Amino acid sequence: MDCWSPLTMDDEFEKLVIRMNPPRVTVDNASNRKATLIKVDSANKRGSLLEVVQVLTDLNLLITRAYISSDGEWFMDVFHVTDQHGNKLSEDDVAERIKQSLGPRGPSFRSLRRSVDVQGAAENTTIELTGRDRPGLLSEIFAVLADLKCNVVASEIWTHNSRMASVVYITDEATGLPIDDPDRLTKIKQLLLCILMGDRDKRSANTAVSVGFTHKERRLHQMMYADRDYDVDDADCSSASERNRFVTVENCVDKGYTVVNLRCPDRPKLIFDTVCTLTDMQYVVNHAIIIAEGPEACQEYFIRHVDGSPITSEAERQRLINCLEAAIRRRTSEGVRLELCSEDRVGLLSDVTRIFRENGLSVTRAEVTTRGSQAVNVFFVTDSSGHPVKSETIEAVRKEIGLTILNVNDDAYSKSPPQERGLLSLGNIFRSKSEKFLYHLGLIKSNS
Repeated sequence: MDCWSPLTMDDEFEKLVIRMNPPRVTVDNASNRKATLIKVDSANKRGSLLEVVQVLTDLNLLITRAYISSDGEWFMDVFHVTDQHGNKLSEDDVAERIKQSLGPRGPSFRSLRRSVDVQGAAENTTIELTGRDRPGLLSEIFAVLADLKCNVVASEIWTHNSRMASVVYITDEATGLPIDDPDRLTKIKQLLLCILMGDRDKRSANTAVSVGFTHKERRLHQMMYADRDYDVDDADCSSASERNRFVTVENCVDKGYTVVNLRCPDRPKLIFDTVCTLTDMQYVVNHAIIIAEGPEACQEYFIRHVDGSPITSEAERQRLINCLEAAIRRRTSEGVRLELCSEDRVGLLSDVTRIFRENGLSVTRAEVTTRGSQAVNVFFVTDSSGHPVKSETIEAVRKEIGLTILNVNDDAYSKSPPQERGLLSLGNIFRSKSEKFLYHLGLIKSNS
């Protein structure tokens, strides 16, 4: 007789309930003049709210209002959404996407937590990095990957509270295929760990490699939460007080809930960021009201622990505040926004970030994508001390990379008129300090 574990039985029961009560998703374009209403009714399971919000976020939809209720065995949500331009939706595939996410074959909350290889085809090798942030770190990482004949297909980098987290998708430079050789993957991990530990990180740096696809932003939240980027230095009380102005947490004693109120400047994906954090901290959102129709977002969550109890200690209340504050600020972009669009080639990121470093720029956030043969990258930069960059420095960087390749998207900086197309001169590229350091250690070979 087979012996099932309680977890296996719970999973199978959950699948049975979903099959007997498939999710119902309706898209209503008639009830509201300004927004499309998406109504979701489904059997309740842990992580349902996050899965729906993740689908809406991945479709680049803006949630202007939301009414959420998931007490008991049923999950009922209404979302008011628009496209990026504030228009109602014209496509109707959003309903099917949400149904798939909530169905028995959808990416469940449990699988999302247990593995970095949670969805998508194995077209890339995924590298996850966490460590202490410092000027020039990104340049060193991309230089090592280029030296190891790795092509960066896509990447996203976040920095917060002196910590850095990154998800990087790579392929083999020669074949364009995922890298799955164990010895080569071990070498990649060792060299990147050496870079991350370069200045004696007081917390442990970490690298992880898998073949497959992971949801970048979901993993970045998990990685930074695991790296405790929300920790507040006790010596910096004034900074802690400043950070806590967005979130309040109180108990609703008569109903047995903890009530979380959040007010802050609105931005895309704010709801996704806060729901990710509540889910990772093992809280269940029983009810919520979200309004984001102006410059300020208001979110109110009625939450409990997974076991049904509210928050009972001041220490836990403060920790939740700190974690939600961190989730809000991780994606808040400090610095000048630089947009790079050019023909993609191996080593492009290594060259661009080297030029940033040589001109004293520090990357606070980055989004790297490849669309066909084009590299479309966004960098947010400050000076090495975290202060605004002088306009003459920005223009010097643009001239070196190419005035039509690198553009400034920031009102504080005037944009120079297009001039002749600049190109990165490979003949003038010299080895960075990190490459020299690794070469002298015998960890990489000279190209000469």
